[in-house]
Amino acid sequence: MARYLVTSALPYANGPIHFGHVAGAYLPADVFVRTLRMQGEDVVYVCGTDDYGLAITVAAEKAGRDFGEYVAQWNAEIKGTFDRLDIQFDIFSGTSRCPVHVDMTQQFFRYLGDNGYLERHESDQFYCSVDALFLADRYLSGTCYECGHENARGDECPACGTWIDALRLESPTCRICGGAPEVRSTRHWYLDLPSLRHDFLADWVSKQSWKPNVGEFVTNMLDEVPQRAITRDMSWGVPLPEDRADGETGKVLYVWFDAPIGYISFTREYFESRGEPEAWRDYWQNEDTRLVHFIGKDNIPFHCIVFPGMLYGAKRDWVFPAAVPANEFYRLEGEKFSTSEGHTFDTEAFFEEYDRDVTRFHILWTAPETSDSDFRIQQLVEVNNGILADTIGNLATRVLRFAARNFEGRLPSLSPEHEAELDVLLLEQCGAIADPAAEIHRYRFRAAAQQLIANARAANEFLEKAAPWQLRKTDPEKAASVLATAADWLGLLSRWMAPMMPGKAQALWEMLGQDGAVTDRGWPERPTPGNWRALEPERPLPEIVPLFPKIETE
Repeated sequence: MARYLVTSALPYANGPIHFGHVAGAYLPADVFVRTLRMQGEDVVYVCGTDDYGLAITVAAEKAGRDFGEYVAQWNAEIKGTFDRLDIQFDIFSGTSRCPVHVDMTQQFFRYLGDNGYLERHESDQFYCSVDALFLADRYLSGTCYECGHENARGDECPACGTWIDALRLESPTCRICGGAPEVRSTRHWYLDLPSLRHDFLADWVSKQSWKPNVGEFVTNMLDEVPQRAITRDMSWGVPLPEDRADGETGKVLYVWFDAPIGYISFTREYFESRGEPEAWRDYWQNEDTRLVHFIGKDNIPFHCIVFPGMLYGAKRDWVFPAAVPANEFYRLEGEKFSTSEGHTFDTEAFFEEYDRDVTRFHILWTAPETSDSDFRIQQLVEVNNGILADTIGNLATRVLRFAARNFEGRLPSLSPEHEAELDVLLLEQCGAIADPAAEIHRYRFRAAAQQLIANARAANEFLEKAAPWQLRKTDPEKAASVLATAADWLGLLSRWMAPMMPGKAQALWEMLGQDGAVTDRGWPERPTPGNWRALEPERPLPEIVPLFPKIETE
């Protein structure tokens, strides 16, 4: 049994999350974790909100709210959206609420300093006299000096991907007030990424089997990686350790320094809450652990370069990421999701009309795994009506209603004399049978969803070829065996469905008259002749209802 530590990027506690976020970092991780657990693996899934940073302080001040109160509200709002989508974490914490996060982050700062990977420099930085603050990179905009894009941020150009030197931006503008900032001198601590590249990162990155969209991005970025400032002039954040501040005041550790450390501190918090205060080390300081980060593509530099560099530079035998399956952007009807520009929708209201399991499946079906893709309402309707209802739903209704009418409301039994013949028909003559878990382990969730549907279509073809409604008149015992085979296949489908559509999977399992949780039966082995049936026959069937009711297109 392997040990997995799975993380999803920490969402900012500064507003609601939308399906663009969900498709990038959270739903794929949830499906991956559920699959691992059904396969009997040891896995811990951690997440929480990123509570610090200038964006949060500005928004909280505008709202007249205390910083802690403000982020607590958004932590709850964000967790509510995850709950509505049935995305389940072992712990969902926050960098300002985790009791061990400050200590863990300050310790990282000390370790990196002790090992020679921190430097302190006096440097020029943009200062907004209107807002009376030094501007974090993301609160600067201007024209990119590499490609000429007119709305580059102070940390990265969204057009060409260049890591921006903020002072080189042309026509710099404060994103808060819209004015032109001035340049002032300040002193900060920097993470020495060039030395980390020389000592570790270049060799480590060259040995990774990244997704193509991740590998090329990381390799190009590593060519000229600069030192990165890890402190900021502000009050809301993890304070610079007093014993390392050298008299400096009013400085906190930069949000992109402390946020990934949250993965470690949240894991520690989780096990301490369980009365196992040292168990977190098994997941972070044991080479047998497989660490997997689920993120969107805008987080690639920090999870593939900065955080691995921090882990190495601390020299505490930390586990390094084994995989970083970053996704591309998931847009809404052809345009980027944007809460600030109003191009989004209220997820709570959405789920009053649309089923969450259908939504989960649709997001997986259209996931932006290697290129940008779109969430479209009309396409969701088509997926529900033309794919889910017409394959899995139709199969369940045909089999179970026929059994209820013709076999006294019970699942019929398989006659041993028919088993081999029906296995050949279903497993060899009705289409290739695939295991969705194989694709899930490759982080190919679209392919896994397609294989689930292919497996359902194979069973529909089996029914057409076996024609139990005709056999019922001429060979009722064989008709019973056909239905028993189809019902057993529905049992497999419910288990394959469970990570993607947990509610629908359980509903199907119960419609088959089976007891307990479908996940308790574990992930099915690849079906082979004579070795795949698992349902208890002769179980009374409950009321049969449509699994995927058709959505009215108007």
